[in-house]
Amino acid sequence: MSFTAKDVMGLRQKTGLGMMDCKKALTETNGDPTAAEEWLRETKKGKMDTRTERTTGEGKICVATKDCCAVIVEVRTETDFTARNENFVEAVEKIAELALDQNDGDVNASDDILKLVDDLRITTGENANYARGFKYSGGSYGQYIHHDGKRACLLQYEGDIDDATVKGICQHIVFHDPMGISADDVPAEKIEQIRANAIQEAKDTGKNEEIAQKMAEGKVRKHLQENTLLAQKYVLDEAKTIQELLADGTSITAFTRYTLGS
Repeated sequence: MSFTAKDVMGLRQKTGLGMMDCKKALTETNGDPTAAEEWLRETKKGKMDTRTERTTGEGKICVATKDCCAVIVEVRTETDFTARNENFVEAVEKIAELALDQNDGDVNASDDILKLVDDLRITTGENANYARGFKYSGGSYGQYIHHDGKRACLLQYEGDIDDATVKGICQHIVFHDPMGISADDVPAEKIEQIRANAIQEAKDTGKNEEIAQKMAEGKVRKHLQENTLLAQKYVLDEAKTIQELLADGTSITAFTRYTLGS
């Protein structure tokens, strides 16, 4: 089967690879564009697999929603230059859409997701990997992705909250990183650790057991007020707490906050 310059250009536009690579692929596959694409993937993937030990310190976080479901995903690559590339951003968006078809909770990479990651390795010449994802079903959703794509929040809620308030709460979560929605969400062992440290600190300054216990309880309360979402002062209006933003009958049921690489 013969091929033309138009065929080479079409394969280049589809794969993002160079003209010479595309011409060679068509030559090797007798001009069959489908076979040529697969040939490129297999050939280039072999080279990219040798780069999987490279550090992926950059990347993008994306949120997608559909039919009362929502997902947040993180995909990493080596450089910020690649992470800001339009094709990389589009691939991450497609990965988020594919993640919507997975089960609730932590999202494992499906074959289709892994194929997109392989394509990123091939077209960018960098290591890339699917880092993580989380899916919710039911309720309503809000989101905020920082302008650099490296910090984001997906919020699940019940009731009627206006879009601006939902976005503001998501921004608050991104910048204040609460331990949970309320004190009930903080693990008992974490609270006990805070208490024990506070008791020891008080004793080190000469306080007796009774006083140390009282001081510790005060520090636990303060820590929970400063580090649980509903009790925190709203980042856009510190005269209010997050709880005070919510009308009767509305509630925040869950949130996932991602910072790239952590």
